[in-house]
Amino acid sequence: MFLKVLKSKLHGATVTDAKLDYPGSIAIDATLMNAAGILPYESVLVANSDNGSRLETYAVAAEANSGQVIILGPAAHLIKARDVIIVFSFAFCTPEEAKKLKPKIVILGEANEIKDTG
Repeated sequence: MFLKVLKSKLHGATVTDAKLDYPGSIAIDATLMNAAGILPYESVLVANSDNGSRLETYAVAAEANSGQVIILGPAAHLIKARDVIIVFSFAFCTPEEAKKLKPKIVILGEANEIKDTG
């Protein structure tokens, strides 16, 4: 049996742009993706702290150290520029692996700079 458990999250990311005319995904500063252990094209869950909406998409890398967090495609109907979001990534683990897993938690400041990691 496998369990779906939290692998990492980017907490308090501020959306820098939202572009409706795009096939769909979320572009995240490559430095932030690396800090959270999120790989390009990995599935992520995005929760909007401003309006409560949630959606699943995949992450693509934006320019490193740019602070960019861009909502791409139809998700731009749910999440707008300047909204604050949480980006979650998950892993499928055996119960034994899940007991040992410590999620990477990356807390971001207003300019999407890393404030703390855990």
